[in-house]
Amino acid sequence: MNQAKKLACAALLALGLAQGAHAAYNIWTNEYSFSKQELETAIAPQFPRKLRYMEIFDVTLSNPRLGMDPEKNRLTTVVDAQIANPLLLARPVNAALTMSSGFKYDSATRSLRLDAPKVENVDTKDLPPQYAQQLTALGNTAADQLLRDYAVYTFKPEQLEMNGKRFEPGKITVEKDAVKVEIKEQ
Repeated sequence: MNQAKKLACAALLALGLAQGAHAAYNIWTNEYSFSKQELETAIAPQFPRKLRYMEIFDVTLSNPRLGMDPEKNRLTTVVDAQIANPLLLARPVNAALTMSSGFKYDSATRSLRLDAPKVENVDTKDLPPQYAQQLTALGNTAADQLLRDYAVYTFKPEQLEMNGKRFEPGKITVEKDAVKVEIKEQ
């Protein structure tokens, strides 16, 4: 991209940012960047969330805490879980679920979405270890319901067009404090 195109792109993107976009564009690397804080803000509306598991257990998930896993190119989300069933449990079970998700771009909606969520760890002191498999299954159900295909950002059309050319997000990379999305010409 020559200097004039980069300046025009920067001006266009500055206009988009002034109108409320939450992504930063780097004209030198052709990447949009989403900070950990911006991702936390995007995921926060999902919580607290009440779910029903196997029509037996009431599950409340709250207090999400995000982390970045650059080695696996995944976003981690730790949530507090409370599992209740007055007939089977004397008191609610408290646990911390660590879930992870990848990212994908959905061109039909121009959105960056979470992909392939799964439970990485279940931590509870309320139940013996032999119940870990059931808690992991419950956690995977919760991860699937909450995070699969959840749109964390939707690109505006003007963010993916310039001078009559169309651009499309490419490689998505999780870094220590941000997620980078490569933008390339179609």
